[in-house]
Amino acid sequence: MRLLRGLHNIPADFRGCAATIGNFDGLHLGHQGILRALKDVAAAQGVPTLVMLFEPQPKEFFAPQAAPARLANLREKLQDLASHHVDYVLCLPFNQALRSMPAQAFIEQILLQALRVKHLIVGDDFRFGCDRSGDYRALAAAGQQHGFQVQDSPTLELDSERVSSTRVRTELSANNLSRVAHLLGRPYRMSGRVAFGRQLGRQLDTPTANVMVNRRQLPLTGVFAVQVTEEESGRRFSGVANCGIKPTVAGVPEPSLEVHLFDFSGNLYHRHLTVEFVHKLRDEQKFAGLAELQQAIAADKQAARQYFAARTAAGH
Repeated sequence: MRLLRGLHNIPADFRGCAATIGNFDGLHLGHQGILRALKDVAAAQGVPTLVMLFEPQPKEFFAPQAAPARLANLREKLQDLASHHVDYVLCLPFNQALRSMPAQAFIEQILLQALRVKHLIVGDDFRFGCDRSGDYRALAAAGQQHGFQVQDSPTLELDSERVSSTRVRTELSANNLSRVAHLLGRPYRMSGRVAFGRQLGRQLDTPTANVMVNRRQLPLTGVFAVQVTEEESGRRFSGVANCGIKPTVAGVPEPSLEVHLFDFSGNLYHRHLTVEFVHKLRDEQKFAGLAELQQAIAADKQAARQYFAARTAAGH
């Protein structure tokens, strides 16, 4: 997969594509259906597939404090798209210039001149251009005029409800991790580079990896039993993780993910970990002091080990 950061990075010999546009946050089963449809039409027409993204996401540009928590940061999103064999990802900066671009200019300058799009898959509620003036009907009309096809993205329903990133967030907030895994086709996960922290875990006899999640806010919080993959080596570990703002520890609250790996010794600094959330143990809470926190951590580790032992005994 090739990442194109901005229109100026589109190759001069680019000869067209089958494209789709969206946030693709979390890459749930509905998104995966769109990518399958995109690959099918691209193969039939002999052109590459292209996914167009925006950074920041439009809602984050217009109302950053009110924007929903991301399911995936940009790096995770690109990893997910690469795993589904997308040929190109075009990441456009969502800024005042793009926000002010008229719908017709978006069609002419981006879809026609830059991408030479042959087939476009978008939802029938897709809006674009200044003041969201462009819609599916405008794209379909442009397609008829300029010779590209516009296709409505397939809608997927599970349990009589549409699969969407909003639904995934709702299930995460309700701690329905098994339902989330059903919607995503895999357990929910976050990934990031291990950075130096305050070394507090070592003082509490529970060394932790401080995973940089690169998020303004978190889609879930609490203490979890987790499965962890070290990306560089592929090694897998079970463990326990705290996802939240560490309310017992003094300092400025900020989103954090700290992971303790079972039966591990070594140095993980600057490595990348992928953390799968498989079972919630408890909510994050503030304790009276470090001694009480240490007792809770010991209980969390025991509970997580018991969970994994029961899962192994059940053949999972």
